[in-house]
Amino acid sequence: MGSPAGPSHIYMILLACLSFYLLGVHMLSANAGRDPQKSDINFPSMLPDEDFCASLRTLPRRAHVVSLTDFGGVGDGKTSNTHAFQDAINSLMAYTDQGGSQLYVPAGRWLTGSFNLTSHFTLYLDKDAVILGSLDTKDWPIIDSLPSYGRGRELPGGRHISLIHGSNLTDVVITGENGTVDGQGQMWWNMHTNGELDYTRGHLVELMHCQNVIISSLTFRNSPFWTIHPVYSSNVLVQNVTILSPIDSPNTDGIDPDSSTLVCIEDCYIQNGDDLIAIKSGWDEYGIAYAQPSAKIKIQGIVGGTRSSSGIALGSEMSGGISDVYVNNVVVHHAATGIRIKSAQGRGGYVKNVFVSDIMLYNVKTGIGFTALYGEHPDKKYNKNAEPLVDRVFITNISGQNVTVAGDFEGLADDPFQGIYLANITMNVTSRSKMWHCVNVGGYSSLVYPQPCPEFSEL
Repeated sequence: MGSPAGPSHIYMILLACLSFYLLGVHMLSANAGRDPQKSDINFPSMLPDEDFCASLRTLPRRAHVVSLTDFGGVGDGKTSNTHAFQDAINSLMAYTDQGGSQLYVPAGRWLTGSFNLTSHFTLYLDKDAVILGSLDTKDWPIIDSLPSYGRGRELPGGRHISLIHGSNLTDVVITGENGTVDGQGQMWWNMHTNGELDYTRGHLVELMHCQNVIISSLTFRNSPFWTIHPVYSSNVLVQNVTILSPIDSPNTDGIDPDSSTLVCIEDCYIQNGDDLIAIKSGWDEYGIAYAQPSAKIKIQGIVGGTRSSSGIALGSEMSGGISDVYVNNVVVHHAATGIRIKSAQGRGGYVKNVFVSDIMLYNVKTGIGFTALYGEHPDKKYNKNAEPLVDRVFITNISGQNVTVAGDFEGLADDPFQGIYLANITMNVTSRSKMWHCVNVGGYSSLVYPQPCPEFSEL
C-alpha cells in the first residue's frame, strides 16, 4: 500500500541530491593541495552494522477497512469529528487479532479533538484529507506528566494530551497519500507567549510504550508543541514526512525520540521554530530514576531549516542516557546551530557513541555546538553533583557555507567533554575574530578548516 511522493518530498529529494553532490565537490576542492601522506583519523564505521528498521519497511496489509464517514464523519472543517474518530477506532479494536484494521480518512477537512489509536491498526489519509486540531482546549484533555520528566515540560502538573495519541500499543501505522495533519497551533503559541496556559501544550502525535510504529508519507503542520514524540517506545520508523511550522513558533520541534530504542528517521523535510530533530531521555533526577535511555537511533536524508535552534540536537533532556546514534546525509539551512549536544549540571546521564557524517550547512550561526550550561531544571530537587558524560563523538565530512562560528564547545570544569573527534571538515566562516570557542573540552582533529582550538590535538 505504497503512496507516491508529493511535490514537497520530490523537492526535498532533489535538493538533497544537489546538496550532497556539491558537498563532494566542495570537500575535494577544500582538501586540494593538502599533504596526501597525512592520514585521516581511523574512525569506526559511521553507519550501523544492522538496519534497525528492516521489519518496518513494508506497510502491513489490514483485513478490515472502514471510512470515517461510516461513523458519521463530516469533512466540512467546522463539524467536530472527535466522536467519529474515536467511535471508529473503538469499533476496530475487535479486529486486533483478526488481521488488523484500517481507518480511511477521505478528502475533506476533518476537525477533531484528541483521539486514541489501537494496536494492529493503520490510520490512512487521502491525499486531499486534512485533519484539523480543535481550537477548544477542552478537546485536548489533561493527562499525567511523563515519569521521566516529573512534571509537564513547560509547567508543573499534568499536560495536554496529543492530538493523535497511543499508549501500550503494538503495530501502529500513521500514513497516507501525503495528506495533512494540521494542529492549528497559533492559538496555543499565543497562549504560551501571553502566559495564559495552565498546563504544558500537547504534541501533534505522541506514542507511549509502543512498538513497531510507522509514520510515513504525510505532512504535519502547526503543532502546538513538539510535533512527533515517540516516548518509551521501540522499533519506530519515521519516513518521508514533511513537518512545517512558522519559524517563530515556540518549541515546535520536528521529531523527538525520547527514551526510545531502534528508531529510524529518514528522508524528511522539516522547517519549524525549534530543533528539527532532538533526541531526549528524561529530565534531571526524574530521568535518572526512570533510567530508560535512547539508543540505536539512525537519522539520514534530512533537509530543513530553523532560525532559532538546531538541525540535529541531542538533549538537553538526556538524563536517562543517549548512545549509539548515527546521523548522515543531512542538509541544514538558516539555523542557529547545525549539530548540537546540550546538557547541564544536574542532568547526569551520558551522550556517547555518536557518529555524524556527510552534513551540509548553509547560513548557520554555529556549525557544531556542545554546551553543558543549558540550565533549565524541573524543580530545585535535582542533584547538583549529577554531571553529564559526553564521550566518543565522531564528526566527519562536514561542509559549511556562510557559517558565523565553526565550533563552540563549553564543558564543565570538573567534567569536560572528552573523546570528541573531528575530521574532514571545511567551513566558510564569516567571523574572523573567533572561529572556534573551546572551554573544558578534549579531542582530536584531522583535516579541519579553519584550524580548531588547540584542545583538539591534530593527528
